[in-house]
Amino acid sequence: MKKSIPYITNKYFIAAVLFIVWMLFYDQRDYFQQKERRDELKKLEQKKAYYEQEIEKTKKELNDLQNNPAAIEKYARERYLMKKDGEDIFIIEDSAKN
Repeated sequence: MKKSIPYITNKYFIAAVLFIVWMLFYDQRDYFQQKERRDELKKLEQKKAYYEQEIEKTKKELNDLQNNPAAIEKYARERYLMKKDGEDIFIIEDSAKN
C-alpha cells in the first residue's frame, strides 16, 4: 500500500486522471455522446440504403411501365382494381395482415 501512495499522489498521475474523467464525462464531445451519435449514424445509413433500394425498384417499375403495355395492364389491375368489360373481380382480404 505504501508503495502505491507515491504514484497516486504524483501530480502527473492526478492530472492524467482528471483529464480522462473530464474527457469521458464533462467535455462537449464526451464518450457517451459520441457513442449515441455513432449509433444514430448507423441507423441513418441503414435507412439511406433502404431508400436507395426503393428508389431503384421504383425506377425499374417506371421504366417497365413506360415501355411495356402488359406491365401497364398488370399495374392497373393490381393497384386500381380495373377490369375489362364483362369481367368480375373478387377481392379477398387476408385477415392475418390486419
